[in-house]
Amino acid sequence: MALSRIWAAFIIIAIAVASFKCVFSGDKNIYSRMVTGKADDAYDTVYYQMIGAPDRAVAASPEAFVHNLQSYAFMPADSAHPAKLILTANLNTDTVVKLKAIHPEWQYYTFQSVQSKLHKNADGVIETCKSGVNISLGLIGIMALFMGFMSIAEKAGGIRLLSKIVGPFFSKLFPELPKGHPAMGHMVMNFSANLLGLDNAATPFGLKAMESLQELNPNKDTASNSQIMFLCLHASGLTLIPVSIIAMRSALHAANPTDIFVPCMIATFVATLAAMSIVAFKQRINLFQPVVLAWIGGLSAVIAAMVVYLTKLNVAGMQSFSSLLSNGLILFIFLVIVLGGLYKKINIFDAFVEGAKGGFETSVRIIPYLVGILVAISMLRTSGTFDAVINGMKSIFIALHTDTRFVDGLPTALIKPLSGSAARGMMVDTMKNFGPDSFAGRLACILQGSSDTTFYVLAVYFGAVSVRNTRYAAAAMLLADLVGIITAIILAYLFFGNI
Repeated sequence: MALSRIWAAFIIIAIAVASFKCVFSGDKNIYSRMVTGKADDAYDTVYYQMIGAPDRAVAASPEAFVHNLQSYAFMPADSAHPAKLILTANLNTDTVVKLKAIHPEWQYYTFQSVQSKLHKNADGVIETCKSGVNISLGLIGIMALFMGFMSIAEKAGGIRLLSKIVGPFFSKLFPELPKGHPAMGHMVMNFSANLLGLDNAATPFGLKAMESLQELNPNKDTASNSQIMFLCLHASGLTLIPVSIIAMRSALHAANPTDIFVPCMIATFVATLAAMSIVAFKQRINLFQPVVLAWIGGLSAVIAAMVVYLTKLNVAGMQSFSSLLSNGLILFIFLVIVLGGLYKKINIFDAFVEGAKGGFETSVRIIPYLVGILVAISMLRTSGTFDAVINGMKSIFIALHTDTRFVDGLPTALIKPLSGSAARGMMVDTMKNFGPDSFAGRLACILQGSSDTTFYVLAVYFGAVSVRNTRYAAAAMLLADLVGIITAIILAYLFFGNI
């Protein structure tokens, strides 16, 4: 029910905002953009760019431009704090010349208008429906591959062996699971793939885990405690090496592309612990048990050792190590599964084909759920609702006379629960506008690495097992996201607050 209400709220709010803009702002094309618009449609816009102050560009209006400057610690004018910044189209006007004579210590800047072609970066409803189907079709091959190998591993007893290894820890977090249940092995495979940034492998493993947990679910229409705990841990997005973020920073010529690595690791680890704690509190699970503390402590030690090693590598070395570790692990898993199947003398190809069929069926089954959530997100973006929220937040913090540098990085965090690709685009856009080595640019990178696409995960994973009542899963996942966002902001100030 929670996801249903959120989905309905997205659509209602988006249409209400679009109607307001159509009636009161004179935007007669907004309905067309929402329904038939394409992300690559170009449109003319005027930007205002400051002259003589690097990295202080770009706002959609002079008023927003001034706000942008104020976010860099320029104090807004009031009776207690007179303005120290003058923004003008012409420094040679009589008024400005007289002001400079009286207050030479003030900062005077000019701006110029720039006409340019932009792209909307958001598809309308029709194109989004096509995208949802294309995403699902693109999953078919990957799902078939990994679920085929999972089928071999199950018949050879490998998943059950893995379940026994992690059983002492998972039996505390998932008390409803029988000892040695295959779901434990599936979840370990999912968490391992996430840890190494292997999204293509994490999704099939995760869906297989949900199917295994659904077998034990007494109420097939309602999410079980184990399913909620698993999805919250999955959505917290614990990742060891944010390779794609480092690569993008390198492509944008950051001075040190890997400097966000440690903050990303800490932020995502804190978000995972938060997700675990939130769900454990709700389900009355005691985390202060020796087995749980030992596993968390051991994982923390491994992560810390990896951080120490990776911080000694340059960009090329880190990317090479990451590629070797992640891709090598995939091939190693395939090899072990095949050797295990041969040792157990099972028909490994028939087992693979049987599992691959399940991958095809799952990919097709999630299409309605995926299309539904993507359409709601598209309407929020194309209606301008998301931009209104960002501008409103910035205005509030400016009015409070607080440091607002972090607001410029927030678009990445706020859209991440809705769309991973959109959040990635926001991160790149922030680095382009403010610079990859700016505070906002670095913060956007940390935020990108500290959470997952919550609503996508809810729709796809629960949709795959036809669960309609998600209970408190959405609230718990969003709360964990909030913890990750706050942690990322704090870490950005600790590591980069003096830039």
